[in-house]
Amino acid sequence: MEVLSSRVLLRPADLERSQRFYREVLGLAVYREFGPPGSPGVVFFLGPGFLEVSGHGPGGAGPSPMLWLQVRDVRAEHERLAAAGARVTREPREEPWGLVEMWIEDPDGVKIVIVEIPEGHPLRRDTRS
Repeated sequence: MEVLSSRVLLRPADLERSQRFYREVLGLAVYREFGPPGSPGVVFFLGPGFLEVSGHGPGGAGPSPMLWLQVRDVRAEHERLAAAGARVTREPREEPWGLVEMWIEDPDGVKIVIVEIPEGHPLRRDTRS
């Protein structure tokens, strides 16, 4: 299989609330909007991938995936996100595997791990050679 593009799809209980969270609280840039003008779906840039927040699940939000977002400075993002009203479920800390992680949730309880990969961590090295 040759994958040409991919995206994570979310079907939130409250479309406008979730779109507002990803646009205003997380500050993700919009790639495109589509669908009916009164209730458009929004596709956000998510690093080299995309996050689509559109429609809604029957009876509320469906099973939730978890998102892994790498940033340059987790502690700075913690301050910014907490000030913006994000639900922080775990403050930044260095994990035994060497990453600095914090956890937040979107309005439907989707778990989002915000990760910083420190200098010298194996994820920063090309181990193919």
